[in-house]
Amino acid sequence: MNSIVDFSSIHFTPKPASMTKPPKAAYRSRKLWVLEKLKEHFASDPALKARFDAVTTFSRQIRVSEYHLTNACNIRCEGCWFYEFGHDKETREEKDISTLSNFLDTEVKTRKINSALVIGGEPAMFLERLSLYQAKMRFLTVSSNGLKPIPLKGFENLAIGLSLFGGGPLDDQLRAIKPSGKRFEGLFDKALDNYKDDTRAVFIYAITEDGIDYIEDTVEKIHRNGNQVSFNFYSKYGTREPSAVKHRAALTTEALRVKALYQDTVISPPYFIKTMISGQSHWDSFGYKNCPSISVDHPAHQDRLRNGMPSLPLFNTWSADLKTIKFCCTSGHCLGCRDSQAVSSWLLVSMSQFLETPHQLQTWVEIAESYWSQFIWSPFFKHKSSSDSTNIH
Repeated sequence: MNSIVDFSSIHFTPKPASMTKPPKAAYRSRKLWVLEKLKEHFASDPALKARFDAVTTFSRQIRVSEYHLTNACNIRCEGCWFYEFGHDKETREEKDISTLSNFLDTEVKTRKINSALVIGGEPAMFLERLSLYQAKMRFLTVSSNGLKPIPLKGFENLAIGLSLFGGGPLDDQLRAIKPSGKRFEGLFDKALDNYKDDTRAVFIYAITEDGIDYIEDTVEKIHRNGNQVSFNFYSKYGTREPSAVKHRAALTTEALRVKALYQDTVISPPYFIKTMISGQSHWDSFGYKNCPSISVDHPAHQDRLRNGMPSLPLFNTWSADLKTIKFCCTSGHCLGCRDSQAVSSWLLVSMSQFLETPHQLQTWVEIAESYWSQFIWSPFFKHKSSSDSTNIH
């Protein structure tokens, strides 16, 4: 870690009093139970063991952190937590390339990070900085709004997650807003044009009950464009209950229906879709106490990291000043958070909760395989182009 580190103050106040460290005996007993259940399930299904071994072997190679490349953006989305909570004003971004190079060298050589999730602001506005991440990191993923294309040359193995809010006309309503406040039209269509048949690009589609009627048509456009899509959940930041859903059943039903219709286009598996929308798995509800996507070096998490719940090893989120460690992978406000990456990580680190039956374990393997399939640099990545557009199941 850098010799001089600041810590983000943009976050809710954790309440660690109820978080107690489990006894060592209970931990050892649980670990033995996990090993026995795995042995039992694999004995009856060697093919499942092979899939499990493949996905866990790859997962163990990944040591990821998140980086804010810039505080600047070419649009101002409604519901963007970065601007909603003032993250752009908390720090002053580092623009010196040599300083960024030295910082990344420390991340790679000292902290042993080999995978970067680069966000903003809008990283596509600063390709020189992004190219440095490409040169330094073995695995690189970037989050972009799609308005400005990231060229293929020099970024051939870059995984690109393209933001999409609501679908249909809702996307322009929520995202097509210039920094001046002036509205424009056709942001989603522009992103489709910029990334047609681009194997690097996956749309991260934040679905909402206000856009239930647009889900199928939106996925159809992505399908015809030769891209894939991963469902996210649109949290209405700035409201009292950002994740409140009056029509949860209808939203879930439609998302699952469209998933079944476009199985190869919609990466998200059914279990993930249901968990993301409801915030509830079969064993617990998602929240601060078990979210693994927290910065492990942020002092606010000392009690959380001792409560026995898994976390992402070595994970930190760095501000664009390259000095400030942020609270977590997203807004820092846990109320209403359904961030798809955070929910995915929660399910991935919770394999031990999927061992009661062989079917449960198979579900977990499918979640893991689906998650890794969205990255072009992953061995689980599956290429899709617009020439496959007739393959609707």
